[in-house]
Amino acid sequence: MKLEMQSFSDGKYKSLGKVDLQPAIFGVENNAGLVHQVITTYQTRSRQGSRATKNRTMVSGGGKKPWRQKGTGRARAGTSSSPIWVGGGHTFAKESYDYSSGRKLNRKVYRLGIKCILSRHVAEKTLRVVDNLSLSTNKTKDLIALLKPLEAKGVLMITENIEQPLYLASRNIPNVRCISPSEIDPLTLFQAPMVLVTQKALERITENLS
Repeated sequence: MKLEMQSFSDGKYKSLGKVDLQPAIFGVENNAGLVHQVITTYQTRSRQGSRATKNRTMVSGGGKKPWRQKGTGRARAGTSSSPIWVGGGHTFAKESYDYSSGRKLNRKVYRLGIKCILSRHVAEKTLRVVDNLSLSTNKTKDLIALLKPLEAKGVLMITENIEQPLYLASRNIPNVRCISPSEIDPLTLFQAPMVLVTQKALERITENLS
């Protein structure tokens, strides 16, 4: 398989010849069920699960009896950390939960899902290979001008080394994101309307998925 590589500079896209793509990675038959499984598992394992509330043991104070048992005319109380008191602990307190232990995927299955998504981008011609992704300034308008010929609603840029001007220029544009090959995940890759990948990043992706 071959894909055209273009130059990404001076606001113009110039052809620089063809690059080889491994059919085992970029020519995989689409498997919608497997892609769905990979994405949903990724989303589940990405959940924080850090929500929690304090029970009566965790609430500070409450060691001393608020008042004597009898003779005050008030209801008897043994501790101020009781759930029926304002500021007391919860009766059934929520505990932190580790979602990563719920659903698991075989590494081969996960990689196959990434391959299916990449192959879909190649088939739909939404994957572009460029020689490099760099900007001389960190101005957002300069990056918008470079991405305008793509006519895409969003762009995922994958480059080996994320230079500061490119990062600063891209972070303020909706649906435009810049990542390294090691940061690729199935959800971001699947949702990207257009993928721009540098030649070196393409080589790294090929090496990681081989």
